[in-house]
Amino acid sequence: MAVKHTVMLLVAVCLYLPGLSHGFQPSFSVDETHRDITRKAVLRKTAEVCRDLAFNLKIDDNLSVQEVQKACFSSSTYTTPLSTDIFQTALNEIYGSNEKVYFSLVDIPEFHFHSETFLGGRDIITRGSFTPTCKSCTGDACADNILPEVLKQGLLTSGYFSTFSSSKPTGKCSHGGLLDKTRKRDPVGGINKDSFTSDHGTLHRKAANLAVDATMELLEDIRLAAGDRNFLRLMGLSQSYALCFVIDTTGSMGDDIDAFNIIDSNAGTLQEPSQYILVPFNDPEFGPVIKTTDKNYFKEEINKLTAFGGGDEPELSMSGLQLALTSAPPSSKIYVFTDASAKDSHLKSTNIALIERTKTEVSFLLTNIFFSRRRRSIDGQDFSSRAVRLSDVQLYRDLAQASGGQAIEVRKSDLSMATTVIKDSSAGAVVTVFQVVMDPGRPDNFNFTVDSSVSNVIIYITGVSSLTFTLTSSAGVSQESSQTSGPLASLTTVGNLRRISLNAGNQTGVWQIHISSNSPYSIKVTGQSSVNFIYNLVELQQEGGIRPKEGRPATGGNVTLLVTVTGSDTVKVTEVTLFDSSVPKELTGSIQSLESSNFLVTFSEVPAGDYVVRLQGEDTSTTSRSTSDTFQRQASTRITTASLSVAAQADSINIEPGTSITIPFTVSSDVTGTFRVQVSNDRSFDFTSPGNVSIGPSDGGKANGTITLTVPASTGSGTDVTLTIQAQNAAATDTNYAVLRFSVAAKTTDLSSPVCQIVNISGICNVSSILCASSQWEFIANLTDGINGTGIASITLHEGNGTLDTSTVVGAGGENITLVTYTASCCSQNVVLAAVDRAGNVGTCMGQARLLATPAPMTTTTPVPTTTSLTTTTPVPTTTPSTIPLANGDTINASSIDAIGDIGDELPLGGSTK
Repeated sequence: MAVKHTVMLLVAVCLYLPGLSHGFQPSFSVDETHRDITRKAVLRKTAEVCRDLAFNLKIDDNLSVQEVQKACFSSSTYTTPLSTDIFQTALNEIYGSNEKVYFSLVDIPEFHFHSETFLGGRDIITRGSFTPTCKSCTGDACADNILPEVLKQGLLTSGYFSTFSSSKPTGKCSHGGLLDKTRKRDPVGGINKDSFTSDHGTLHRKAANLAVDATMELLEDIRLAAGDRNFLRLMGLSQSYALCFVIDTTGSMGDDIDAFNIIDSNAGTLQEPSQYILVPFNDPEFGPVIKTTDKNYFKEEINKLTAFGGGDEPELSMSGLQLALTSAPPSSKIYVFTDASAKDSHLKSTNIALIERTKTEVSFLLTNIFFSRRRRSIDGQDFSSRAVRLSDVQLYRDLAQASGGQAIEVRKSDLSMATTVIKDSSAGAVVTVFQVVMDPGRPDNFNFTVDSSVSNVIIYITGVSSLTFTLTSSAGVSQESSQTSGPLASLTTVGNLRRISLNAGNQTGVWQIHISSNSPYSIKVTGQSSVNFIYNLVELQQEGGIRPKEGRPATGGNVTLLVTVTGSDTVKVTEVTLFDSSVPKELTGSIQSLESSNFLVTFSEVPAGDYVVRLQGEDTSTTSRSTSDTFQRQASTRITTASLSVAAQADSINIEPGTSITIPFTVSSDVTGTFRVQVSNDRSFDFTSPGNVSIGPSDGGKANGTITLTVPASTGSGTDVTLTIQAQNAAATDTNYAVLRFSVAAKTTDLSSPVCQIVNISGICNVSSILCASSQWEFIANLTDGINGTGIASITLHEGNGTLDTSTVVGAGGENITLVTYTASCCSQNVVLAAVDRAGNVGTCMGQARLLATPAPMTTTTPVPTTTSLTTTTPVPTTTPSTIPLANGDTINASSIDAIGDIGDELPLGGSTK
């Protein structure tokens, strides 16, 4: 379990941490890439979980995201389109983590299992190793360069790799490939299987398949630890985002939200939030974060929110938002409720950076902007009249604009009416068809296209009360803003928000809105559709592959997007543009079709500005070319260019409680001068950082700095912390950032899985299923984590419909033993127990009822002294040793060999070892 546990830390099991290893090509190649391996494993394992939950699905390597999503919801009753956005976003997070490791940590062998580092960053196993493993290549293909004695003894080795040095131990194999400088040193050549054209390329497919199988084994461990429903939630297999409220408790906002109506309206449906998140704030406190899947508990926590403090506004609204942005899943929707100004407005740029990184939509529901309330007393506390300063109204508007959300300004008495937008966004498969912000405002016409896949179209307009509009359909029918119920739509107005719901019927075609206002306003058009898109900023690498782009793209440089169309395999993307409404200007990108509804879009020499991504396409499944076949969608989060950049890379993604970590960073700019550095973290941990850095004429356009982050000893293992590093020019007109996420984890010494000893299997079941309910059988086993283990944290019933009872006793060696008794009818003849120890090691223990027709049945009085490792779910063939000798003389447990990412080509395959 040692290797498996280490790799589990590297793979993005929470969809945030850096992932799989370097070796196979990272993405989009004729070879099996990291993306291919991960996609196959995740889709197959997710499909298995859905199948085990009684859904019907044929499982193979050709599964698509759409097929898995539809099959997993096939038994549900739903009337709205199904969205694959969350599922695809989760996959893209893992893909991006793989690619970050591939490119960012290329010369750290522990991340790639190069140089015999099979313990995956926990321990380099080659200390004192002088065992030769390779000879120089003979011919173009290096298929026979592994020494015969290595193969004969079954030793395990891997290739050495370096992009900057040719050094390697005498007699050792090289990884090989153009980037590997060790390949030219004797023994020359390589043994990698990264592609069909690699030195051992004939075994590329076999190695990739092994990596898929091993990735599925890891995912199965996660499934057993989390449970089937939580596993599906982890993989993003949901029709709804997390519901996140950030609530000002000083003003007792919880009394006015009507949260119960919002929560209960979707209970028990596909639109029920996948998670509920609550972040309270006031002054001088914010948090803690409350996260739950239990709607009743969430409502109880909201009920507990009462007016706190003396009403001395402003409050810590930006700190509360920062905590929400780092606690909620990517692409979430966050709603901030406040009637006060922001005391911590200096965190505005930090929150914008987090919004851009997570693509989270933030909406503000603001009360008492132009109104004040009477002085009142609550629990003896005197509350002065409060109001949001106009400068802070603009702060909230700017954040909403950056995220694609809305700033809704209402009286407190009307707040419950304004929360209709929350119910709208929770409807399921909600897409943005069109959105624009006009600041400064001017009269203008705006067109948008509604395709045949879109239903329940709603238009939101925010602006001053004097704003008027005219809505015109594709048929030429018009409706004025003075008509609350007309031929096209119904209109409701609350505060600065107009909500226009199009009438049911033919909504397809090109629509137009004419706005008459010289004050700032915004328009947002949404609907429900399974067809949408997601995107990521990427960089093309000279050595091939696509690398996720950190921070903002360069002003005047190229901007490259990896666009994935979701919900359809028959869509052709015809145009992708970057739109800046402030100028206005629109840039058209060059589109390259990849595979699986992925498109690479490049924009050349993008000038300074704030842009949103717009996409147009056609559904190629139909033969006609009517306007309903043409669709348009718009991303919510804004893309901002910058003429400076910030890069940061820590040596580890894990920090032990009570220790510090050093994070070097680099600020780059073509302009010399002094740059302000602003650092913050969402846990308020102590840190040291320079306040500014300077780039001089002889510095090569770069300045370096170092941040030291200290984690309190009391911090619980499993806590995550997000560090944001920002650099700003002297004129405060240009900003860029780097965001790093760390996990606080106590040092792990327990790398072994628990052990299962079957004590007894009693009862005999008839082979006939007709009489199965009248008979019972019993399975008894002892489970222990050993005398030096961390102890068993949980035992769950993974397979079987019987009753599970557990009790704990102390063994002769002093270890805690969990006695498990499982009783079931003969209608359920198999049992699989999943055990998880406190270090996260996961395994299974299996039993099967004895059948009447089984020869030589076991008597009820004879114990079965079988001891099996819980991580071994299938018997190990007798030809496979229980331990594998390493080429340096050490050994490693056979059951702990995993094939995540590169390690798939680290095992002996057909007489060739890498």
